[in-house]
Amino acid sequence: MRLLIALLAAALVVLQFRLWLTEGGLREVWRLKEQVALRTEENRLLAERNAALEAEVLDLKRGLAAAEERARSELGMVLPDESFFQIVDSSAMDGVVEMPRADAPTADALTADGPAVAVPPAP
Repeated sequence: MRLLIALLAAALVVLQFRLWLTEGGLREVWRLKEQVALRTEENRLLAERNAALEAEVLDLKRGLAAAEERARSELGMVLPDESFFQIVDSSAMDGVVEMPRADAPTADALTADGPAVAVPPAP
């Protein structure tokens, strides 16, 4: 009877060892559960991204408004009958030297009576 109890105890120890410490045991099960949770979250984020991209594709297929908006914002395109005004912060202009316009009157084109006809400088 003692031999049977010793054999059963030894079998229990071997099974517990395999259950807790070997490959395919509980430690690996816990590790795999963590990986499944990570992959599930990653898949959820990717599904949200795919839904947003799909909505954008449908919008681009259906109307020109989305394509026009992208052309304006990303490529800086302007329609022929539109004027484009760019407002620049004055701090961004530090160190920038303004070049005189070619059609602006020069100092020698001014008379004592006031501005005369502007003569562009000779090239």
